Amino acid sequence: MLKKVLTLSTAVAMFFAAHSQDSTKGTTTFTTSVDAYYRYDFNNAPGTTTNNITSFTNSKNSFELGMASVKIDHTIGKVAATVDLGFGRRASEFSYNDGTNSIAAVKQAYLSYAPSSKLKFTAGKWATHVGWELVDAYANRNYSMSYGFSEGPFFHTGLKADISLGGKSALMVGIANPTDFSTTTSQNKMAIAQFSTGTKNDKVKAYLNYQGGTDQAGSKLNQVDLVLNFLLSSKFGIVYDGTVQGIKYMSGAKSTWSSNALYLNYDPTSMFGLTLRGEYYNDQDGAKVSYTDPVTTITTWPKSIFATTLSGNLKFANLTIIPELRLDNSKEDYFAKKDGAATKSAASFILAATYKF
Repeated sequence: MLKKVLTLSTAVAMFFAAHSQDSTKGTTTFTTSVDAYYRYDFNNAPGTTTNNITSFTNSKNSFELGMASVKIDHTIGKVAATVDLGFGRRASEFSYNDGTNSIAAVKQAYLSYAPSSKLKFTAGKWATHVGWELVDAYANRNYSMSYGFSEGPFFHTGLKADISLGGKSALMVGIANPTDFSTTTSQNKMAIAQFSTGTKNDKVKAYLNYQGGTDQAGSKLNQVDLVLNFLLSSKFGIVYDGTVQGIKYMSGAKSTWSSNALYLNYDPTSMFGLTLRGEYYNDQDGAKVSYTDPVTTITTWPKSIFATTLSGNLKFANLTIIPELRLDNSKEDYFAKKDGAATKSAASFILAATYKF
């Protein structure tokens, strides 16, 4: 068995070497970032209740490290490799299925081979194509995350092909492990795809995303996501991100959840910008049943919620300061007041900082 593995490894190495001889001088790029934040719960809920269930900011009245991240990209000829490591709350929640294993620090790790300018193959683990928001705080204008992002997917581990269709259009197709699993003993697999296009001047971009297949638990899952990005002027832009996921459980029961988010971006100067995010999240079927609040003992996500987030972006070279005000309103008495009584709304303030170099 070992002999076969060595033989295959040697053959793969020789193949890549043969196809990269047109360039013997590679390029390496380092991207490093760090972010931290302080979150205040205006409801001042008792005990450990934070009135927060979206990703990466589940704390209150505490200074927190978001993530320290180091990304290395190397390209030589037609082949490339990326290693992206993260440490902190964001990294551990991003790779939540990996637990405390060292692999949890690996946000992304993949190899690529481009036989032509119109085709590229990638194998490994990479951040999802689904949705608008990203795991790296510096890449988002809001610091807190949307419900749609928090529902996932976060990443995929598998094989994909990126195909240029000419102009601004491209297609990505692939096959991966069950969503958000770096490693698994399951035979189940997910199909992933993306069609992207845009205008020649890049003022309008569109992304139609998909994932579907059988998840780790054996349930049938299909998710469609649409992102539309409009650059109306040098100072104003609008982004829409709408996603819907349907699940058919092994018992035969079905459920659906959806998220529709609108981002209004305004940059009056190069040093200051504002982003208003409005999101309507709907889970009338109760697809999410994994969250349990330790005080109110609510065991499901809200069935319907509207969240409004206003974030400022104050830029000083590589440093961005993000003051953020957020209001979440649910149709049910889902959140907690100071005395522990249930209430329909929660308000919070975040002061965050990101630095990229």
